[in-house]
Amino acid sequence: MGEEKDLLSSLLLELRRGTLAISVLSQMKEPKYGYALVQSLEEKGITIDPNTLYPLLRRLESQGLLESKWETGGAKPRKYYQRTEYGTEIYKQMKTYWENLSAGMRRLLGEEET
Repeated sequence: MGEEKDLLSSLLLELRRGTLAISVLSQMKEPKYGYALVQSLEEKGITIDPNTLYPLLRRLESQGLLESKWETGGAKPRKYYQRTEYGTEIYKQMKTYWENLSAGMRRLLGEEET
């Protein structure tokens, strides 16, 4: 029983990791700082730990999909991230791929019900 639970946890984690990049990119049309992004995703049913989010933001930035700038005018400095033009192009392609994949998965999983 314990091994089955570990396997399921591992498979679910793998599935989730594959969706986080598109989830984050979907929310980055306008500049957001990390905590605001966590809240925005949670409002839409996607929970992400800050220890997962910040490395992902840095990776997406290093890949040219996001850009960042520091805002120092408030009570404490905040780093804001926003999609680049390239990031928007990649996001649109990922979104199309996701929609096609989701439709195929719905058909596949629906076969079980017939």
